[in-house]
Amino acid sequence: MPRSPALAAAVTALRHGGVIAYPTEAVWGLGCDPFAEAAVSRLLAIKQRPVDKGLILVAGGVAQLDGLLDWEALPGDRRGAVLASWPGPNTWIVPASARVPHWITGEHRGVAVRVSAHPVVVALCDAFGGPLVSTSANLSGQPPAFARDALDPALLARLDAITDGETGGLTAPTAICDARSGATLRW
Repeated sequence: MPRSPALAAAVTALRHGGVIAYPTEAVWGLGCDPFAEAAVSRLLAIKQRPVDKGLILVAGGVAQLDGLLDWEALPGDRRGAVLASWPGPNTWIVPASARVPHWITGEHRGVAVRVSAHPVVVALCDAFGGPLVSTSANLSGQPPAFARDALDPALLARLDAITDGETGGLTAPTAICDARSGATLRW
């Protein structure tokens, strides 16, 4: 995907602790640098979401998650199932390494991760150089936005950048599954 001015502005915002909106496989998402506590705190305040719920990390490739996941804590067949599902709209709760900050895991011991095939997500993560926070671009408890024009103007006014693009067309947010058991936790 060619680097558009909107994508470049979003990456600049991310590098300066900003919060952005971007399309994902199903809905528009909010994102920031997962290792910048101030950025994550701001994102949570914008969304009105408590930190204890945890957040999803989205990556443009499996290598962007190196050092963040404790693959050894999973049986080999479960690791294989997770890796075989990527890239794609599959979010897994994987045991987290000590490198994953508490403001990402919340009250959980694992971290929710997805390696996306969405071209905007991949371009963002590649240009940024690592995974991003990925949570729906809506106030907590409100319905997610499946199109850019459905984004709440009050929410948009609090963001630092918004990318171009459209969602991948899924009709529901990605399912979240437990990597240890394969059980679906959210449809």
